[in-house]
This record gives sequence, C-alpha cells and structure tokens, in this order.
Amino acid sequence: MAERTDTPEKLVGALVNGLAVLRYLQRTNAAVGVTQVARDLSLNPSTCYHLLRTLVHEGLVVFDEKTKSYTVGLGLVALAQGALDRNTHIRMLHPSLKRIARKHGVTMTLWDRMSDDRAVLVDRAESDAAMHVSMNIGQRLPLFLGALGRCFAAYSQMPPEELRSRYEAIRLQDPQTFEDWMEDVEEVHRRGYAIDRGNYVRGVTTISAPILNKQGEPVLAMSAVAFSAQVGARETRELAQDIRVAARDASLALGGSAPADSAMEKTFSPGE
Repeated sequence: MAERTDTPEKLVGALVNGLAVLRYLQRTNAAVGVTQVARDLSLNPSTCYHLLRTLVHEGLVVFDEKTKSYTVGLGLVALAQGALDRNTHIRMLHPSLKRIARKHGVTMTLWDRMSDDRAVLVDRAESDAAMHVSMNIGQRLPLFLGALGRCFAAYSQMPPEELRSRYEAIRLQDPQTFEDWMEDVEEVHRRGYAIDRGNYVRGVTTISAPILNKQGEPVLAMSAVAFSAQVGARETRELAQDIRVAARDASLALGGSAPADSAMEKTFSPGE
C-alpha cells in the first residue's frame, strides 16, 4: 500500500485496506483476480477476498463470474459524482456570497447540512468593512441554531416534541421561548428567510434563507452575519431580500422549488 505521512492517531484497518483495494482497482485498467490484488497490496488472500466481496455487495466493485475477476463498479462513480456536484454547487454560489457581502458590508456564509443535528460552514465571503464578524470554514454548529437553524427546522418534518427537545438543548445568550421560536420557524415557509437578532449571541444578527433540492429538502443555507448595530430595519429588509432571491435562484438551479415567492413588501415587519 502507498505510504502515508499524515496518519491519524487511530486507523480502522479494514477501512484502510478497503480503500487501498478501491484505489488499486481504479488504477488498473484490466479486470484482476483476488490473488493478484492480494499480492500487489501485500494483503492476506482471505482478507482481500472478503474485502472484495463486501465492496461488490455495496455496488462499488463488480465481479465477473466467468473470469473470476473484479473491476470498479458504477457505485463508486456515483459517490464521486455526488462529491463533485456538491463542490460545483459551492463554487456556483460563491459569487452571490461575495456580491451580497460587499454590497451590505456583512459576512456571508454557506452552511451544509452534514447530519440530522449538525451544520458545517463550507464557504464564506467577507466584506471590506474594518469591523466584521469572521467565521472559519469547517466550523460546525447545531443544526437548529440561529437563523439558519430556523430554516432547517422549517423543513425538518419533526414533531413539535422533538423540535422542542432539540431547541432547548441549544445554548443561547438570549433565548426565546420555544413558542416564539416556533412562530419564527413557521414564518420561513411564507417569507423564505429567517432572522436571529441577538438570540444566539447578543449584539449579532443573522439572516438566513434555505436552498432546497428536488425533493423540497433544505440541503444548504445561505446566511448573513453582522453586528446588530450595522443592520437596522431598512438594512435588514434589503439584506433579507437579496439573500432570499439568491437562495431562490440557487434552489431553482438545483432543480428544487423556490420557497416563499410572495412579495417581500407583504411579509416584512419593519419592527424586527
């Protein structure tokens, strides 16, 4: 196997060997048998056989009964395509993040739903303002935190009891009651965006809009982060409009639906 210099403290041997087999098959143009794979990778033949059979079962490798040989399967291509698609989406959205950040003097962020309880920051664009909020790519937050959390919660289809449990487990500097938070969550469908004004961190406002896939599920959230003193009623209105439109266009580009196409004039409350 190829030598790696960036070895983590703990490795799962079976996974390392399985990935080595996949890389080997990817580099090999011809179909190969288990004996050759085991020999070239210095694996125990029995271990190699079971790894290959597992990969076949998962659709990542194809086994030819006639030649008793293995090749890379379409399942591996599908996995790679999924990663390429997500990276393409991130690159596609960066110009919108940059444009809104510069126009409004805020930090724009793009959040990916990585699991049922976490979101991860996958892209950002900062303004040229001397004072701005800075966040690190790779940062993870509870899925239902802040304005982006209201967007994810709005499409979660979770029962109220579970939403309450999730919400009350989040640490907030100025928490709303669950009932008030749920009102904000329900408004996302009508408005197409959500606002957190100092609930998560006092003095910081976030404005987010969901990006929906073909199934109408929120896969990403576009979010502005700013000091609350920067964004009064008018600034919040204009910023929310730009984020909502950018998220709507992104949803349509992904083949999804556009949330809350109703006019902003009818849905925005200047007192927010």
